[in-house]
Amino acid sequence: MKNQLLLPIATATALLCFLGNAVAQTDTLKKIKDSGVITMGVRDGSGAMSYTLGPGVYTGFHVEVCERVIADVKKALGVQKLDVKYLLVTPQNRIPLVQNGTVDIECGTTTNNTARQKDVAFAPTLYVEGVRVAVKKASGITSTSQLIGKTVGATSGSTAVQQLRKLKRDGGGGEVGELFAKDNSEGFLLLESDRVQGFIADGQILATLISKSKDPSQYELLDQVLSVEPIAIMLPKGDPGFKKLVDQSVLAIAQSGEAARLYDKWFMKPIPPSSLKVGLPPNALTQAAWKGPSDKPMEAYEVK
Repeated sequence: MKNQLLLPIATATALLCFLGNAVAQTDTLKKIKDSGVITMGVRDGSGAMSYTLGPGVYTGFHVEVCERVIADVKKALGVQKLDVKYLLVTPQNRIPLVQNGTVDIECGTTTNNTARQKDVAFAPTLYVEGVRVAVKKASGITSTSQLIGKTVGATSGSTAVQQLRKLKRDGGGGEVGELFAKDNSEGFLLLESDRVQGFIADGQILATLISKSKDPSQYELLDQVLSVEPIAIMLPKGDPGFKKLVDQSVLAIAQSGEAARLYDKWFMKPIPPSSLKVGLPPNALTQAAWKGPSDKPMEAYEVK
């Protein structure tokens, strides 16, 4: 009798595994085609990568890259009209919103790392960032070692939090106070108001925030790069068809030279609304990413 029960149980287990795998597979392209809408996750204060010009209006390097990708999606689907819905996401909710299908393509400043690859997928990288620290020049701080005994800020939900914790661990027993902000703008305000003596974030975000401040000459970025991070478009996991199409589009943007042109537009020339320049030339890793885009995680990059 015991042996007779094993086959049905094994069959049921196999069926449950099959169904579980089937549920895990998503068809974003079908959803987009059926609804006539694609939802783009955007940020309102991620430097020149993704920011707002007013209610419901978003722009930036990564936003424009995604708009080109969406044009290719529309062409591949063969639809006459495809509405783009811009949805503001935060560092705290961006991954869950991609996971549950609310966001089809996230175009902010999300680092591709191995932990996140368990939950979401990433397109090839067109921008490789160095996480750094912004300080006030008047503080006299010229290295991260001088942050021991001081308070440092970071945006909650960002990889900068990990770098802040590492800074504390490497402090040789000295204390490093931590203060978290809900977003990058609030984090920089902590530095402006002297509530923190250093603010950790992506270098381009810091450079953009400094350029927009009341007196940019008051601030500087420490030379030390805390981590090298590939910033990439985030996609639903378990959808090879959608990822393949997005990957092909991103590769074409890189190979045509469009990625370099877009970078020059957003980081080296005046940008709206104030016609300020970020003034951050592309680093060697970003230029290498344009020559050979890949979706490798940050753990594959070395801090030099």
